[in-house]
Amino acid sequence: MRTAFTELVGVRHPVVQTGMGWVAGPRLVSAAANAGALGVLASATMTPGQLRAAIREVRSRTDRPFGVNLRADAHDAAERTGILIEEGVRVASFALAPSAALIGRLKDAGVVVIPSVGARRHAEKVAAWGADAVVVQGGEGGGHTGEVATTVLLPQVVDAVDIPVVAAGGFHDGRGLVAALAYGAAGIAMGTRFLLTSDSTVPAAVKAAYLAASVRDVTVTAKVDGLPHRMLRTPFVSGLERAGRAGTLVRALRHAAAFRAVSGLGWTAMLRDGLALRHGRNLTWSQVLLAASTPMLLKAAMVDGRTDAGVMASGQVAGVIDDLPSCAELVERVMAEAAEVLAALGEEPVA
Repeated sequence: MRTAFTELVGVRHPVVQTGMGWVAGPRLVSAAANAGALGVLASATMTPGQLRAAIREVRSRTDRPFGVNLRADAHDAAERTGILIEEGVRVASFALAPSAALIGRLKDAGVVVIPSVGARRHAEKVAAWGADAVVVQGGEGGGHTGEVATTVLLPQVVDAVDIPVVAAGGFHDGRGLVAALAYGAAGIAMGTRFLLTSDSTVPAAVKAAYLAASVRDVTVTAKVDGLPHRMLRTPFVSGLERAGRAGTLVRALRHAAAFRAVSGLGWTAMLRDGLALRHGRNLTWSQVLLAASTPMLLKAAMVDGRTDAGVMASGQVAGVIDDLPSCAELVERVMAEAAEVLAALGEEPVA
């Protein structure tokens, strides 16, 4: 299936595996790429040296195009951008809108720039700055999310920009791909669906928790880092929501210290990253620390398997997923379902 997105990045199928921290490592990214999708490496939880090594490992596992997700507001964003350019990475994606200067630097080096946005005005802004495509995530998506549903947000953005639009938030099968195409998108991005594959390195106990979840078990809370964050509701999350200011501060300091030990970042750098998230928002200092150390809350679940002490970011689709296919099986299934739906629509056109 050829779309403006597949032509832009050189993949076989209009499907993106999103850059999920602690989840989208070399194994999952290369498996997605080999399946014909665009695999995206998550770099926010890596040191610059680890990022370079991970890029090289992905390249050793696949000769297909892949991307790297960067945090545009990170204190070392310029250094990480340089690593992508030096290593010849094909695509750079961003969870937050990058600056015009950063987009320009990447484009001058031949890197395809694809920011993720949650509002029409943000899509218009990055398109004007030269972004090559944009991922539009509706409120159904996992992790940091907005309030507008994909079915409302997607057509707004498609109508507003002249670059390829990739739809995210609520997608897990071929029917969703066809629906996105009908809205005018050039592809779909999936996070939770790729997390729940046999190629994902997420511990079995954590995968089991996702598979056992119903749609009602996926909630949105601002108690983790002050921003709306969609995740599985667990006793740990409920405890965060009940905690007072003193308890929240103690918890924030503990997780911040743990993240400092793992990441090698100093307190100054961590606070700088936390303050970048605080900019323009009314966050307490506890929330700033939690924002800076949120990767440790994710690591507790996604790496250590601690469903009782970690955060499990999740799209609403977790409630309708019940299996763990390989990336190859998943992408093949999605494309086969899409072909069946398109054929059925062709046989029975709607007046």
